[in-house]
Amino acid sequence: MINILASEIANYFYAFLLPFVRISAFTLAAPIFSLNAFNVRFRIIIATVLTVLAVDLIEFNAELVSIDRLIALVLVQLFLGLISGFILQVINGAITVAGQAISNAMGLGMANLIDPTLGNVPVISQFLVILSTLIFIMADGHLVLIQILMQSFSIFPVDETFSLNIIYELFIEWTPLLFTGGLLLALPIIISVLLVNAGLGMITRSAPALNIISVGFPAIMMAGIIILILVLPGMVLRIDSFWRDGFSMLVNLFERL
Repeated sequence: MINILASEIANYFYAFLLPFVRISAFTLAAPIFSLNAFNVRFRIIIATVLTVLAVDLIEFNAELVSIDRLIALVLVQLFLGLISGFILQVINGAITVAGQAISNAMGLGMANLIDPTLGNVPVISQFLVILSTLIFIMADGHLVLIQILMQSFSIFPVDETFSLNIIYELFIEWTPLLFTGGLLLALPIIISVLLVNAGLGMITRSAPALNIISVGFPAIMMAGIIILILVLPGMVLRIDSFWRDGFSMLVNLFERL
């Protein structure tokens, strides 16, 4: 007969609960895992499996911690998981901003799709987000995220807290990518379409009888699509560098806490 003390059961429970909260919150906010294609049961299974793997990395004794402290630690793990996922969602936000700018420049600003993850977004944004997701998977980003998440329990144990000033500094440092990253992706196409607009303006000036409305819109849209195809290899490299910077920022987050 095996005798198990109630204190040991409580210790095992909290040693499982704290990493489970961090991992669950991360899967709710992180790219790929937060998609509606991953239902709640699948996320729970992923979080449970990862928690079982992470329990061996955790040294936690619930007997030495008060109940108020345990509640505070649970909230810390919840907040930390959500912040970690948000850091990577900034990249998707930058790609969406780039798609909106490109769509407006090409005259496709009204061609929107209902994305359950991002809401009502232009067609170009939807295309770039799908492209970004494929790049993320091809670069084994999901495996890198799991590795970083497992290492985070060694870098930042579950029985520690952190200062919100560190999170504030990271936000100030990282969130500008939401606009600068979108500008870097969209600027070549915007400038090229602007030059096409300038050329059409010169043509209209030299031939006033030409109906610029019927000729200019399809010309700009066709030119924008051709330019998008030409600059696509560079955009792929840029998006890949965004993901790598996001992984580095995620590691930096746990090291600075």
